[in-house]
Amino acid sequence: MVEKLYIDALAEAIREEFERDENVFMMGEDIGIYGGAFGVTKGMYPKYKDKLIETPISEASIVGAAVGAALVGMRPIVEIMFADFMMDAMEWIVNQAAKLRYMTGGQLKVPLVIRAPMGSGTGAAAQHSQSLPAMFAHIPGLKVVMPATPYDVKGLLKSAVRDDNPVIFLEHKLLYWTKGEVPEGDYTVPLGKAAVKKEGKDITIIAGSIMVPRSIEAAQKLKEEGIDAEVIDIRSLVPMDTETIINSVIKTGRAIIVEDDNKNNGWGAEVLSKLIESDAFDYLDYPIQRLAGKDVPIPYNPQLERAAVPQVEDIIHTVKAIFNKE
Repeated sequence: MVEKLYIDALAEAIREEFERDENVFMMGEDIGIYGGAFGVTKGMYPKYKDKLIETPISEASIVGAAVGAALVGMRPIVEIMFADFMMDAMEWIVNQAAKLRYMTGGQLKVPLVIRAPMGSGTGAAAQHSQSLPAMFAHIPGLKVVMPATPYDVKGLLKSAVRDDNPVIFLEHKLLYWTKGEVPEGDYTVPLGKAAVKKEGKDITIIAGSIMVPRSIEAAQKLKEEGIDAEVIDIRSLVPMDTETIINSVIKTGRAIIVEDDNKNNGWGAEVLSKLIESDAFDYLDYPIQRLAGKDVPIPYNPQLERAAVPQVEDIIHTVKAIFNKE
């Protein structure tokens, strides 16, 4: 194991997939000499200039071309500068990439990865700060993952590239400069498998993306006050590992779902529904709680931006309220 930045683990995965499979290549705006808006492909161009295709500023054209390439046997990785801009390519994502394998009875495959940085916390305001995993998870035919650690971002990207279905790969911008241990060499993390990031016995915190490190920090502070929280990183919304989540809630008897996106119709509602419909419901000692973002566009003002999305103190407050310790 070597400690690496999230962004470096991601870049390493891309380079290794370039080397492993001649059909893997990448498309996006400014991903060549400039190295991408967040520097994921920085320094790659001299060696991989045939693999890094600079595109016009047209998300519809980028994804449309990638869908075509995937249909004829290539394995494109698309970088969209901000997840918000995926709205400009929804025809190709929702009506084409997501549906073609099903509509052709499996005769066609769409091995396409669409990567995009998402989320608030950088002062980028409402049109560059949205978290949209629930929107894509609603579309049959798309797989949706949101890695929270350097280990997961490398392993999940490799699995996504090797999958024969379109994968929406969402990276929270604030995670790029976080550190974690990453194995040397090739490894994969399976799509559709959650991870127990911290074991506990009193309550289950189910989190995704940036909320995973925040939930771990909250759990560590709660431990000092006598509350032993278990933290589950959902990692993948589609497919979703309900078994790990259900088993944890059966063990602890309490659950809180912490999500980065706004609450109305967020992915946490789907997790809650699956728990209520499962055996876990009979083990609950307290109603399942959801902690999510406010139902507002992300503000530019830094104080308002912070208030719009759950922070560590919000997780602690919500958990303590369940135990009547507030």
